[in-house]
Amino acid sequence: MMPRIITVEPYNPDWPAAYKKEASQFNNVLSDLLLNIEHIGSTAVTGLAAKPIIDILFVVKSLQELDESDAAIKAMGYIPRGEYGIAGRRYFVKGGDSRTHHVHAFENGSQHIVRHLAFRDYLRRHHEIAEQYAETKRKAVAACGDSSAIYSQLKSAFIGCHEKRALEELRAR
Repeated sequence: MMPRIITVEPYNPDWPAAYKKEASQFNNVLSDLLLNIEHIGSTAVTGLAAKPIIDILFVVKSLQELDESDAAIKAMGYIPRGEYGIAGRRYFVKGGDSRTHHVHAFENGSQHIVRHLAFRDYLRRHHEIAEQYAETKRKAVAACGDSSAIYSQLKSAFIGCHEKRALEELRAR
């Protein structure tokens, strides 16, 4: 097994189409279960450098029903990872060591949904902060030695600070 290599690439205008293709397939396979599906993460922010992995957010009626759909999701090439460190989440990955997609699924009403969408929309509204985030990610890649855990840790202070600001902006609206 080859180790995963973490890269941050310049924005790719093909990322939204890659999301739409996957979202369409999920809507066909899980239509009775999905309440909403969103493109999240850095690939959802036009112009933002990112790891070339499409992050997808599911809002579902029931995590139990989603768990019962594991076979259909596996048939689409995804590997279920359970909560994977976040209570109330279901996490799926596609692409093995050459990861292409992540799915983060939460039940309707989860604060994690609000948090993910607020941060994405905040970066879309604040180009200068998105640029600071890109620089934070480039520095994290250079320092992490291809460790996902270290990469995430090196970004966490930036994300925490700006996620808080994003939620404050959302409440002020």
